[in-house]
Amino acid sequence: MSSTAGQNPTQIVFDIGNVLIEWDPRHLYRKLFDDHDKMEWFLAHVFTMDMNRDCDRGQLFADVVAQATARHPEWHAEIRAFDERWPEMVPGPIEGSVALLAEIRRKNIPDYAITNFSHEKFALARQRFEFLNGFKVTIVSGEEQVLKPDATIYQLFLERARLQAADCVFIDDTLANVSAAQALGMHGIHFKNPDDLRARLRQLGFDLEG
Repeated sequence: MSSTAGQNPTQIVFDIGNVLIEWDPRHLYRKLFDDHDKMEWFLAHVFTMDMNRDCDRGQLFADVVAQATARHPEWHAEIRAFDERWPEMVPGPIEGSVALLAEIRRKNIPDYAITNFSHEKFALARQRFEFLNGFKVTIVSGEEQVLKPDATIYQLFLERARLQAADCVFIDDTLANVSAAQALGMHGIHFKNPDDLRARLRQLGFDLEG
């Protein structure tokens, strides 16, 4: 999905997780569980996306782990792995997206980021993935204590970057996050894969290789 606003954007705003770098707890927990169904039960009832959202909202991993361990002491080792082995949930970059980002930078097209990410783990990700340090402005939910798709995080970005919404195209793998950006007047692209993203950016007028 992309917006149909008449004015072409000039600024590109990226989400990070599952747009530029892969993230899935299953990359870690497949190593800890021999039984697929048991792993999925654990991810649905013990390690839940609510835990991850709490960290993305600014809670410390140690506190989230302590709270979950108190609820499920029998799973203490697996819960601690959420913090201690977090890098294993991130197997690497999405190569096609990173190549596209590099081209955008070579062409001096301004690029930015708005990401739902723990401030603790984003510091680690920046050390591991140098390209995360090149955005003109990066809004990290854990630092701001507000999550997409709350309109506040997009408004904060526009204020900090000193941009108008209509000048921006926002890219995210979660449709609700794209829709929230569009509601504020941004163009929006629901990320599916790097080739589709490149084509949609070209449709919006960006000078990118075909």
